[in-house]
This record gives sequence, structure tokens and C-alpha cells, in this order.
Amino acid sequence: MNKQELIERKIFNLKTLEKALSFWRFADKKIVFTNGCFDLLHLGHIDYLSKAASLGNILIVGLNSDASVSKLKGPHRPLNNENSRLHIMASLFFINGVILFNEDTPFELIKIVQPDILVKCGDYKVEDIVGYDIVKAKGGEISTIDYVPGYSTSAIERKIRDSSS
Repeated sequence: MNKQELIERKIFNLKTLEKALSFWRFADKKIVFTNGCFDLLHLGHIDYLSKAASLGNILIVGLNSDASVSKLKGPHRPLNNENSRLHIMASLFFINGVILFNEDTPFELIKIVQPDILVKCGDYKVEDIVGYDIVKAKGGEISTIDYVPGYSTSAIERKIRDSSS
């Protein structure tokens, strides 16, 4: 199997994700879930995602669809389309699976994944994290990871926009 096929095998739809989840649960793997737009991959994302991956055995990333990103971030976003973002995320060795979601939040996806650990950035209060109730009800953990100061896609976008004016 070539490297591109390995990347593509980590991109899931609901049916393939449920099959993988069954296998991982049977193998008694600790499943970590996080989500985001991950529009321009930068050091802050790598830091956050690698730390999230270190919390368990399997890291699943819910990725906002293009429509969802535009709704959240405005009509000028995403800068990279969902197919590009899926492949970029799946190419990271510490990510085991990536799946698109089209809703404003990953609540329905979290109900399906039923992660052992739910992770978000440190700017969230734990009880305000979408899916908190689902994970807590099954005895799972909620973890927050601090941002790396100075790194955000919005800040990068502003810098580029300001330098071209």
C-alpha cells in the first residue's frame, strides 16, 4: 500500500468510522476526540493535536465542512477546501481518523464516537464544551489544552491582509 492510500484510509464517513470504532473498542483502545476547522495548519494546531493524541491511543478529529466553516468564520473562509483539509489532517501520523461534519457543532458526531476523552482548547470552560454531557455520562474525561500564544489562523489571515493593503 502506498502512502497516499494510507492517508485516504484515515478519512472516514459515518459507516467506516463506526466499523473502525468497533475494532478499536474491541482492542481496548482509549479513544480521544477533538474537532475544529483547521483551515491553515500551523504550529498551534500541531501542538494542540499532538498533545490531544498523547492523551489516549486513538485520535479522531471532527472537521468542519466548508459550509460549516463559512457559517462560523464568515464568507471569506475556509481558505483551504474540506478535501484539502481532510487530507492534510489525515497525513499527520498521530491522527488516526478524520471525519467531516456539517453542523454548527459536533454534538451528533460525539454521540456516535462516544470518546473516552473529549478535548478542546483551553479558552473553553469544561462544562461549556459541546459533548461534555455525553462524555461525562459514560464516565469519560474532558481535557483542555492551552493555545500556543501568537498562533491562530485568524491572526495569520489578518497579517496577510494587512501586508497586502
